[in-house]
Amino acid sequence: METMLAQNVWTKSKLLIKAGIIAAIILLLQIPTYYVQNLIEEREGRQKEAIAEVSSKWAGRQNIMGPVLVVPYWETTNDTLATKNKTKHLAYFLPDELTVNASVTPQEKYRGIYKVMLYSSAVNLSGAFHSVQPQRLGLAPEDMIWNEAYMRMSTSDNKGLNDEVKLNVNDTALTVSPFDREGAKDQGLSAMLSLASAQDVANLRFSSQMVINGSEQLLFTPLGKSTTVRLSSAWPHPSFTGNSLPQTTRIKDSGFTAVWRSMGHKQNFPQQWKDDAFSLNNLSANSVAASAFGVDLFIPVSGYQKTMRSIKYSLLCLLLTFAAFFLIETTAKKSAHPFHYGLIGLALILFYTLLLSFSEYTGFDAAYVVASAFTVGLIGWFSRSVLASGKLAVLVSTILVLLYGYVFTILQLQDYSLLLGSLGLFLTLGVIMHFSKKIQW
Repeated sequence: METMLAQNVWTKSKLLIKAGIIAAIILLLQIPTYYVQNLIEEREGRQKEAIAEVSSKWAGRQNIMGPVLVVPYWETTNDTLATKNKTKHLAYFLPDELTVNASVTPQEKYRGIYKVMLYSSAVNLSGAFHSVQPQRLGLAPEDMIWNEAYMRMSTSDNKGLNDEVKLNVNDTALTVSPFDREGAKDQGLSAMLSLASAQDVANLRFSSQMVINGSEQLLFTPLGKSTTVRLSSAWPHPSFTGNSLPQTTRIKDSGFTAVWRSMGHKQNFPQQWKDDAFSLNNLSANSVAASAFGVDLFIPVSGYQKTMRSIKYSLLCLLLTFAAFFLIETTAKKSAHPFHYGLIGLALILFYTLLLSFSEYTGFDAAYVVASAFTVGLIGWFSRSVLASGKLAVLVSTILVLLYGYVFTILQLQDYSLLLGSLGLFLTLGVIMHFSKKIQW
């Protein structure tokens, strides 16, 4: 009697000790999990380097601004009672109307195994200055230097200009050259005007055509008091970005169209200013580029991002797999060594390296299926030997298939992942509670 009692006590203690060792194994397996996460980040970093390298040779993200009328003026200051000093400054005037029609042709390039999203865009700008009123800036007509006035346009990367930029003002073709005034370092274009007075600016109409290359993103800054931007492309995965969303969109597998309409009173800058009150430089803190909007030529979530999201469920997979294996071996009166749990845990972690490796070539979904099949097959084969039962091995494999399918579903349904995850865990806990009743703790 005492022997049986001692044996029962030892059996219960053995179960608790084994459960504690299994918990310790799960904690130790977080170390290789951490290194796999670092590997994912490293591979994603290489992808970003490849994108940056290709973009630097093609052209970077583009933000198109303009045209803007820039008129120098004299400012007179009194140095002494008898001496007056005149310095030259700049006044900026934005158009009353601005219409942009742009079509974007996407181009996929590869750097090794990495895909880079590039584009070429044909951009047509048109609009008008109905009136320019320097007096609103406190400037006298006689101080304006109209014969030095010029039109200013700005891009984020002039390297992307694929052809000669054409600019017509009142049906007169102007010579467009790289912007080199004011000692500015930003990427821009300018064209000299032949103006005699403010009367020449009344109903000043312009049109411009350019073909510009870029990568990943195309933006437009709504400089007009009334601005309309129409954008179309054959790319089926746009991600609209910037200060405002388009009023109308149409997205199909064959491409998209989008229309933005912006009124001047919604902007965070005036229609005219002096000197550095605001800037056309994309990088300046006071740049009007903060009001830009446009599109990211969005590549659907990369394999690296999905793999990183999936590895966040690694602890859950370890817990559920070990719990299922422990319940199966205990209720079936089998015995698995903690070393066996360690090997199964390593197989579960190696799943993510397989997923990462295959996703770089086949895409995430196919890689997930292949990596899951390899992992389930390996653990099922190993379980057959450890548990000495083909039926139990099939049961373990079935549980793993359900687990990987459950995680894959959560990854696909981002909006409902929390709900699905909570319900799944609740159901799993109920199953574990049911079968754990058969164990004599």
